[in-house]
Amino acid sequence: MPTRVWNYLEEYEQEREEILRAVDKVFASGQLVLGESVRSFENEFAGYHGLPHCVGVDNGTNAIVLGLRALGVGPGDEVITVSNTAAPTVVAIDQIGAKPVFVDVREEDFLMDTGKVAAAITPRTKALLPVHLYGQCVDMEPLRRLADEHGLAVLEDCAQAHGARRHGRLAGTMGDAAAFSFYPTKVLGAYGDGGATVTGSAETDQRLRRLRFYGMEDVYYTLETPAHNSRLDEVHAEILRGKLTRLDRYIEGRRAVARRYEEGLGDTALRLPATAPGNDHVYYVYVVRHPERDRIIEALKGYDINLNISYPWPVHTMTGFAHLGYGEGDLPVTEALAKEIFSLPMYPSLPAGVQDKVIAAVREVLASL
Repeated sequence: MPTRVWNYLEEYEQEREEILRAVDKVFASGQLVLGESVRSFENEFAGYHGLPHCVGVDNGTNAIVLGLRALGVGPGDEVITVSNTAAPTVVAIDQIGAKPVFVDVREEDFLMDTGKVAAAITPRTKALLPVHLYGQCVDMEPLRRLADEHGLAVLEDCAQAHGARRHGRLAGTMGDAAAFSFYPTKVLGAYGDGGATVTGSAETDQRLRRLRFYGMEDVYYTLETPAHNSRLDEVHAEILRGKLTRLDRYIEGRRAVARRYEEGLGDTALRLPATAPGNDHVYYVYVVRHPERDRIIEALKGYDINLNISYPWPVHTMTGFAHLGYGEGDLPVTEALAKEIFSLPMYPSLPAGVQDKVIAAVREVLASL
């Protein structure tokens, strides 16, 4: 089988019996939508983060959409974020009629350059949307100060940072609310789409619950605010309940793979991930950098190793966001990274033999350049 950046089959083999028990439990419960499994997972996921509220939704994109709406962001408002991210971060802003405003990222760790945020704030700015990228946290302290100074909401995009910490604080606990994705590849992944928004505010929680249920309260026919069906599925919630108990183990597995890569590739010309001071990295993806990225990826195909690029096209350069008016050179670090970064295989059940294969192949390819 070709070596890929991510594969769920090893994990499924290890956890198959528990996953099938979770599915059977839901099917035998007599309630398939917004039942005990979703309620229990919401309570447990909130508890993991030391927060009182969690609202399960159907995917990570809608976790951001609902989070922004619940925080009062709407048409005509501006939301400051980054372009070096998965497109859904920005799609969510656009979907509610707000305008994405981009700041560049840092050379050393590819995270939002928080020193550039103040200059991007205008009278129309309503929220800051930091992306905890690749498995580690943005510097939240200066963002929180800016938000308090200017009366802005802070929504953390935690899709890639389940269990990551900054100065001991979990990703998702440093803003007014936080959005998570449970897409299968994530550090905490379901077996299909899923997401959640967490918050410490009872008022925000109430808004989120209405927004994920057409804008209604707990029963049909009493519409408060028009919205869509964004419910988390009972089956995925029950599977996630079990996986949440193993989240810290998954994280340690990812860190072990990262350590193996550092041992095997640390003396090469490949630029390996840097952990920002104060951060505990969970390695959602293992992103490396090299100016001959495209040649390396092509050569590795000869070893039956197929790698991803996270991300090859900055969001601000995409045709779908041309209306924002950004051009080449506006975000120089982001644009340079897009030409040089790529991801090595990374998941906690990645076999040791595959890790060794990847390391040996990368070393051989680098030596041939």
